[in-house]
Amino acid sequence: MTNTLLEMRHIKKHFPGVQALKDVSFELLAGEVHALLGENGAGKSTLIKLLGGFYAAGGGVIYINGKETAIHSVEDAQQNGISIIHQELALVPNMTVAENIFLGREIMQSGVISYTKMNEAAREKLESFGLAIESEALVNTLTIAQQQMVEIIKALSFNAKILVMDEPTSSLSERDVAFLFETIRKLKQNNVGIVYISHRMSELYQITDRITVMRDGEYIGTKETAKTNNDELIGMMVGRTLTNYYTRTYNIANETVLEVKNLSDGRLIKNISFDVKKGEILGFAGLVGSGRSEIMKCIFGIDRFTEGSIFVEGKEARINSPDDAMRFGLALVPESRKTEALFPAQSVRFNITLEALAEFIKGIVVNSAKEETISMQYVNNMRIKTPSLEQLINNLSGGNQQKAIIGRALATLPKVLILDEPTRGVDVAAKAEIYAVMNALVKEGLAIIMISSELPEVINMSDRVIVMHEGRVSAALSRDGITQETIMRYATGSMA
Repeated sequence: MTNTLLEMRHIKKHFPGVQALKDVSFELLAGEVHALLGENGAGKSTLIKLLGGFYAAGGGVIYINGKETAIHSVEDAQQNGISIIHQELALVPNMTVAENIFLGREIMQSGVISYTKMNEAAREKLESFGLAIESEALVNTLTIAQQQMVEIIKALSFNAKILVMDEPTSSLSERDVAFLFETIRKLKQNNVGIVYISHRMSELYQITDRITVMRDGEYIGTKETAKTNNDELIGMMVGRTLTNYYTRTYNIANETVLEVKNLSDGRLIKNISFDVKKGEILGFAGLVGSGRSEIMKCIFGIDRFTEGSIFVEGKEARINSPDDAMRFGLALVPESRKTEALFPAQSVRFNITLEALAEFIKGIVVNSAKEETISMQYVNNMRIKTPSLEQLINNLSGGNQQKAIIGRALATLPKVLILDEPTRGVDVAAKAEIYAVMNALVKEGLAIIMISSELPEVINMSDRVIVMHEGRVSAALSRDGITQETIMRYATGSMA
């Protein structure tokens, strides 16, 4: 790691009413994985979008291989060997792997696209990474991990030497993460420099060489990964020591609120039974594809189940739709806020009160004062940072968006709150706030079901844990039996 690939010096960016970047500098070396760390809203995404040609800088200089470079467009970035893999993958689902890799740069022969040559070239690239993926397979038939590898290959096909990965493991299983990290190590050996953005701090120590921290649009500092720790990094991110990161007060929970008996969906879910009690957090763990989210969609009436029964407070609940589920006192915060929960072009007020319309709409009469009261209640309770209730929710940071979606679920006054990946893509400060809210809710008697791929989250926040493997319950663990090793053994089927 001797050659400097990228230098961004004294970068500034101003949006109407917001100074998004204030004199930020960043450096990336050849063969280095350099993490960019900070809370949502710290300016990481803005800096990366400037590098990728999505925004124009308002000041500062960018050097590529020591040469001052102007980047005004995505094409400029690509021509300078810069490629960005966004958290929401940018593949075309109904096109093949080869077509996606060469999209916009199709291999031509005699004036027409040569699918034969494109498939041959794609196969070579796939094989070089040890991927058992057919070049002619449609992207929508691949797993998320496979799609991500196609994105990496596509990026490298532009001869990228600077690769930005934005939350690359947010939807991956432990096994897929291990494969991704091995791929990153191979890229390092080829002197590719990688900017790595992640809120999963445990990953940083496995894969990164240096970590740069941003806060409120400013550069805070850079640390060698081997010479720092969580406490130091969190202090740099939030400007203070963050205590009680995982907040739990364990309660004696005896009163069953929700009971699921022998639930099957005829596809993945097979004979699932569990209960959740008033005042407890029931964690669900398992590898991606184990059926965790599918169970919750059946319970909430999004998907149909073919066998089994659901009981709420001892009475059978016939749930055929989300409306039915909410009438029985269930609320769901789905796995993907962007695709399943947010109305990005609507206000914070609209997004919070959407499922509680009956509270302030009677016939054709809208009680605007009550709507505003409900909105402000959950903005305050969830500590959502927004200039007003009318702010477009798409303009909030990811952590504040997530808190608004949780507030929407709580506005229905549920008996059971289902949280599917409640802190995915959320910074450490927002995570701590969400954990504190969850703890306060169970102290008040709410029952919470939490699905999470982050084992530290499952272990530290759950009273009991249900472990899933291939659509079945492989273990039900009490608090004193919850360890990372035990969960992973059951999740992989080695102790099922």
